[in-house]
Amino acid sequence: MSRVEVVEMMEKSKARIKISLVLNIIISILTAIGFFIAFSGIKFSKGIEPVLESSKLSMFKFFTVDSNLFMGIVALIFALCEVKILKDNRKSISSRLYKLKFMATIGVFLTFAVVFIYLGPVSPGGINSMLMNSNLFFHLFIPVLSIINFMFIERCNKINFKDTLLGLVPMALYSIFYITNVVIHIENGAVSPKYDFYWFIQDGLHLAFVVPPLIALLTYILSVITWRVNRVNK
Repeated sequence: MSRVEVVEMMEKSKARIKISLVLNIIISILTAIGFFIAFSGIKFSKGIEPVLESSKLSMFKFFTVDSNLFMGIVALIFALCEVKILKDNRKSISSRLYKLKFMATIGVFLTFAVVFIYLGPVSPGGINSMLMNSNLFFHLFIPVLSIINFMFIERCNKINFKDTLLGLVPMALYSIFYITNVVIHIENGAVSPKYDFYWFIQDGLHLAFVVPPLIALLTYILSVITWRVNRVNK
């Protein structure tokens, strides 16, 4: 490879880092805005009744909120590292941080997929009811920017195929909380939507053994797709 080709590659790499930096800053800012709106209970959407919204500490019961918070924190850390790299090109993003970014991306990807594949269609207000107030940030803006950034801008060779299993971790941890919360609130063989707020088990408790594996399968499919698109061929 000639010196000119090396210089061109370095310039392209710097350009991608700059784009990634901008997107990570935007994601971090949107996360902060979304959290302020959610925590404060601010309502700026009109018309349809919003679904799956809560304020103050109760908002953390939603996977949407938890996954977006994780994404916002990791994006901020990533951005700080990218600033250092632009100042000193001898530095690089560690594989550990790339794996954290991968996990965070899969978390918001799952949020996005479940909203548009399941929650939106079964909600009385449809998809629009899922894109109101803070959920406009959490269900759409942040996931889409995060997916685009990791898949197409932050491409790397630092995540192996076996690491696709890491994408299951956020979902698995949340599933433990969700199923436990459902089980301890069973009354007369049924669970109130107050606790089964994603409506996974409203048609029968047997679905507690069906829905989690299906969600896990969807999550792993998203993990493999994200890994494959992100990966730079050696």
